[in-house]
Amino acid sequence: MPNVRPSPAATFAFFVALLTSALLLGPALAHAFELPNKIGLPREEYFIVQKAYRGWDLFVAWPLAVQVLALLAAAISARPERRVMVLTLLALACVLAAQGVFWTFAYPTNVATANWTVSPDNWAKLRLQWEFSHAAGAALQVLGLSLLFIAVLNRGRRYQMRSYYYY
Repeated sequence: MPNVRPSPAATFAFFVALLTSALLLGPALAHAFELPNKIGLPREEYFIVQKAYRGWDLFVAWPLAVQVLALLAAAISARPERRVMVLTLLALACVLAAQGVFWTFAYPTNVATANWTVSPDNWAKLRLQWEFSHAAGAALQVLGLSLLFIAVLNRGRRYQMRSYYYY
């Protein structure tokens, strides 16, 4: 089978998906990389450090919506290339799973602590839940971006079964 030439619209969708995925990986990795230094902080210091995240929800919300839509558009545009489509859908699944982890574990801690301005008695348990859920989300986002890179590298190719016995 001949190679498939991707459309300009599909190329744009993949570009936007890659760009937003890379941009959103920054905050995710920031959470993950600072975990070892923050996890043992005393209550007062931890709450001071958490102030650094004020306003991050605005930075993440819009690019996240664009990322999800771009991944969906890229997957739809890749329908003729099943392998690319599946890889792109798996990347989308990783992004959605990271969101599931956030809304299930991190967001409730934000509510319980009023975005780390109120210190409940179980703050240490909430800290563990918040920190490790962000680390899990970062891992899912790294996996998603990796799958998306693999999908992009496979665009425009049709794979055929090669036989070493028949020509």
